[in-house]
Amino acid sequence: MADNMKGLKRSIYCGEVIEEGKEVTVAGFVQKMRNLGTLIFIDLRDKTGIVQLAFNDNTDRELFEKAAGCRSEFVLMAHGMTAVRSSINHEIPTGRIEIIVDDLRILAKAQTPPFEVTSETNVNEELRLKYRYLDLRRQPLQHNLIMRHKIAKAARDYFYANDFIEIETPMMMKSTPEGARDYLIPSRVHNGKFYALPQSPQIYKQLLMVAGMDRYIQLARCFRDEDLRADRQPEFTQIDLEMSFVDVEDILSMAEGFISYLFKNVLDIEIPVPLKRMSYTEAMEKYGSDKPDTRFDMEIKDISDLVKDCGFGVFANAVKDGGSVRAITAKNSSSVLTRKEIDKLTEMARGIGAKGLAYVRWVDEKPSCSFAKFMSEEELSAILERIGCEKGDTALIIADKNKVTLPVLGALRLAVAKKLDIIPEDKFNFLWITDFPFFEYDEDTDSYVAMHHPFTMPNDECIQYLDSAPEKVFAKAYDLVLNGTELSSGSIRITDYELQQKMFEALGLSDEEIEAKFGFLVEAYKYGAPPHGGLGIGLDRLTMVMLGAESLRDVTAFPKVQNASELMSECPSPVDDESLEVLGIKIVDKDNKE
Repeated sequence: MADNMKGLKRSIYCGEVIEEGKEVTVAGFVQKMRNLGTLIFIDLRDKTGIVQLAFNDNTDRELFEKAAGCRSEFVLMAHGMTAVRSSINHEIPTGRIEIIVDDLRILAKAQTPPFEVTSETNVNEELRLKYRYLDLRRQPLQHNLIMRHKIAKAARDYFYANDFIEIETPMMMKSTPEGARDYLIPSRVHNGKFYALPQSPQIYKQLLMVAGMDRYIQLARCFRDEDLRADRQPEFTQIDLEMSFVDVEDILSMAEGFISYLFKNVLDIEIPVPLKRMSYTEAMEKYGSDKPDTRFDMEIKDISDLVKDCGFGVFANAVKDGGSVRAITAKNSSSVLTRKEIDKLTEMARGIGAKGLAYVRWVDEKPSCSFAKFMSEEELSAILERIGCEKGDTALIIADKNKVTLPVLGALRLAVAKKLDIIPEDKFNFLWITDFPFFEYDEDTDSYVAMHHPFTMPNDECIQYLDSAPEKVFAKAYDLVLNGTELSSGSIRITDYELQQKMFEALGLSDEEIEAKFGFLVEAYKYGAPPHGGLGIGLDRLTMVMLGAESLRDVTAFPKVQNASELMSECPSPVDDESLEVLGIKIVDKDNKE
């Protein structure tokens, strides 16, 4: 039977025991036990660190035997006096001190865990996720969750100080189109009808502005049924805010103030503001991405004008067909980017849409060029000069439509930088991406579709082109990017009822569709809406980048894996037929359709 705690109360955390001659009571898990015959040492661990418990010749025999019976992960409470250790451990803050124990309680015994609970581990992630409650005992993950807590606290502190009001919005709402599939909840009362879990609180926070709340903040839980990756989970948290009587500058300034406050208070790092800005068009032209990592160079260079009349048909035809020919140059890379490595990059480029990959690899006095036989020396020299390719460098070239050329080179740029290990890990490069296109062309439907939600305000000077030239319409929308990760999206919202109707028409929505999907918001606008806008900052992604973590799973207590299942609780799971019957639901085999 386990001991009880009667008469003992924790007085200090393990990682805080740094003074000698103090009477203390600590509690935690056994990290390690060393029995030297006449001496026993137990490393006791809690969320703050480790402290050594000591038992010696002067220890009561019954207490000594109890200590000898302790094993890894036993839950203990211990009382005693602190003293200087005979053998100091300089690796931990408490390494100078030990506790000479005079009272020990075994509060819970533990079976041998399926893996050792240590900071460094080679155990496969699947096993660790199955026993996540043990994995979370490890110091790195505890540190990550504490960091996430500090970021959330800093957000509340900052926005509270700036007169924001925290308001909860519904977790069960009307299904509205927001770019991904909704998670649906069947209604027992309203048979055949469904609630949706919110992809974001977008419509509700706009209605709060209509309601006159002026400044809203929420650490909002959001849900999206989409394919997962390292920086995506089906459920996530965003620092969600909305402001009335503001323009783009006000919102960006408020967000920058938060970033500056956060990094100073949590990491003690000064982030200079205002943050750098770049238009969407410039970002795509330079980096092939609307979330570029600017910690390293390797910008994309356009050589279309140099090759439009050359003898290499791949280049000339790409320009003739309205596309472009562009290149990136990796400095001092030719020894690393061998022919074999370039072949791998070629396969990568083809896998993401390119027809092929041309290259220049300059190892010896003369560059090796995959298209040299189609070029004169003067033409090749002009290309090398334009793209800044010199001896020791490698250049990669793509020729195609811009929608292929730019993103493929953007992906190659990142892959090459990682291969060359030239991305500095100790830098935080923030960047606002502004002036997004309002529409994007969908070749499948031969029509323009909204690049954002339909309440995004177009730039004033672009409104005249809504009907005649959709490609000329840009939005009052902005993204915040950190080290190549998109942290935030936001915009100024449309509040004019007539303009909103015009936007719906431009998107091809019928009156019936407008009423079914957004009727309650459109109705609200008829009663007067202040100009407003906002954004949502991904708390999970922000934590991940600040910590330099590999995946959102490292900063989420109980994450899902790639197929959106949670290994520990084995969800999603079947439910009984009676529960389904109450909801009017019948499971159909997707393969047999029966």
